[in-house]
Amino acid sequence: MGLRAVLSRIYRGEISADIVGKPKIWYSLSGALLILSIAGLLIQGLNFGVEFKGGSVFTFKSPSSSIEQVRGAASDGGAHDPIVQKAGDDWRVTTQSLSSDQVTQVKATITKELKVPASKVSTQVVGASWGGEIQKKAWQALIVFMILIIGYLSVAFEWRMALAAVVALVHDLVITAGVYAWSGFEVTPATLLGFLTILGYSLYDAVVVFDMIKEVTKPLGPTSRTTYSEAANQALSSTLVRSLNTSLVAILPVGAILFIGTTLFGAGTLKDLSLALFVGMIIGTYSSLCVATPLLVQLKEREPKYKQIRANIARREQSAKRQARSAKVKAATGASGDAPPDDGPDDGDADDDAPASEELPSGVTVRKVVQTGPRQQPRRGTRQQRRGK
Repeated sequence: MGLRAVLSRIYRGEISADIVGKPKIWYSLSGALLILSIAGLLIQGLNFGVEFKGGSVFTFKSPSSSIEQVRGAASDGGAHDPIVQKAGDDWRVTTQSLSSDQVTQVKATITKELKVPASKVSTQVVGASWGGEIQKKAWQALIVFMILIIGYLSVAFEWRMALAAVVALVHDLVITAGVYAWSGFEVTPATLLGFLTILGYSLYDAVVVFDMIKEVTKPLGPTSRTTYSEAANQALSSTLVRSLNTSLVAILPVGAILFIGTTLFGAGTLKDLSLALFVGMIIGTYSSLCVATPLLVQLKEREPKYKQIRANIARREQSAKRQARSAKVKAATGASGDAPPDDGPDDGDADDDAPASEELPSGVTVRKVVQTGPRQQPRRGTRQQRRGK
């Protein structure tokens, strides 16, 4: 059966994928992604927007101008390495922090070279202190979000599920930030909104899976024939199709904004948000299924209750194997003609018949007749008849 047919059957729910039973594969893949992302953060670094590092922003309309013309006009005005973006009919030029005189000079150059009225060129100067305050508020929001998540999952489920979910969330954040570092996309307040959105999305997917696992593993006891790992994998398989469908429906419009909107319509202000959502949704779906769930199973399998269940199942399986081997030995012994050693009555009959066969003259064959059917014996009568009364 080809890979496509297997994936199709898994997607339709006809067969279950052993996701929980292969944690080394998922941990190795996640480790490689994390190393690559951390390397991007250390080597490339994040390209923070003007809202975080401060700078000057010029916004104006010039439908007939190209991106090279707009960049050249800003550079001629004294701006160093301006960042030019187009959002619809508006051009947005971001530069380093400029003084009032420099802002006036850049504005005048844009007006002269691009034939734009001075009243149509809007300027905005963002200080570095304001950007630092934005970063501080963003970290505070992230910390509060994590605390609320841990509290909710610890109360609704247990601390092991909360720990697994938080590890998956940190996993998603680092990989998404690494994609931003390698791609060079600008980190803006819209990006932070996208980060918080993917955290909520990943958490939702993990809660759905954890709720199903909690329901399936609740009846497990000492006499159960299913381990916690097997029950969790069964629960994960039952929610796999729903998670994939939900993710696919959510990713398609975000991908349209990212690839079509930014390419054809120049939706520059949306690409920062859409990239975070696009990468975060894919990684969030993967982490809730292949990172959070296997980690939860490994934590739960260390509990004495589930250790005992696994030991009981192994003991029963070992006993069944011994019985199967014993049955095979008996069957092989009976087929070879040798009486099994534990058949006491048969051995006794053979010993009683042996001397009788030795006393017969040669040429006489002794055949042992085994009676079949009910034995025909005379009736003994009643007690009075036997006494002659």
